[in-house]
Amino acid sequence: MTKTNYELRYAAHPDDARHYTSDRLRHDFLIGKIFSPNEVNMVYSMYDRMIVGGAMPIDEKLHLEAIDPLKQPIFLHSRELGIFNIGGVGKVYVADKSFDLSYKEALYLGAGDREVYFESEDAQNPAKFYFNSATAHRNYPDRKVTKSDAVVMEMGALETSNHRNINRMLVNQVLPTCQLQMGMTELAPGSVWNTMPPHTHSRRMEAYFYFEVPANQAVCHFMGPVSETRNIWLQNEQAVLSPQWSIHAAAGTSNYTFIWGMAGENLDYDDQDFSKITEIR
Repeated sequence: MTKTNYELRYAAHPDDARHYTSDRLRHDFLIGKIFSPNEVNMVYSMYDRMIVGGAMPIDEKLHLEAIDPLKQPIFLHSRELGIFNIGGVGKVYVADKSFDLSYKEALYLGAGDREVYFESEDAQNPAKFYFNSATAHRNYPDRKVTKSDAVVMEMGALETSNHRNINRMLVNQVLPTCQLQMGMTELAPGSVWNTMPPHTHSRRMEAYFYFEVPANQAVCHFMGPVSETRNIWLQNEQAVLSPQWSIHAAAGTSNYTFIWGMAGENLDYDDQDFSKITEIR
């Protein structure tokens, strides 16, 4: 029987968050445990009702259960789901279909009364399914997406320590969604900064999941209004919630990769309010 762990995260006003201690910031915004063997972990956030979670099947098939806050019998009843595999080869079952996902491959599942299960091909090299879910008003077709299908943006430079490829994978230029948008940014060796210059987008929230962080290294995630920022230190395979009023940038002690997911009323990737680097406080 699948063991499912979940918690609720409530929204914070920026005037309140500016007074938070490091412990309070981590409690409200850091998602420290994404993966645990033969379990499904998730956080239900009041920021656009985004769900952030992970499933790590070892020697059993894991069920994506409808947690109590959904008040629905099936997880996908009124939700869409984006999944990235960052582990060994695995399989996602939905209704009478199945999808094989290898490392860094993604899957979009549309809303509907269909059960979802996760499985690993090899218990010695288990799949790690990271997922985001947003509310959905209609069904769009399921689709597997690889990096070869993505809209790729090469940005930054080694001279400014932010040479990176932004792989826009589960976005409306690739496939239709209700509101969920996801992608994966890979930093080149020697680069550590992402998402610079900083920006906000008031019509959607975001979640960042950091991985490929080498052992004994870390990532410092910057958040808050550009005029008064805060930071949260993260380890490998941890995530952070980013409110609509907050910037979301980071620098690591090594290069790394992160998966970004967005939910809100706007599907325009370029709808951003940028700030100058020299304006950060």
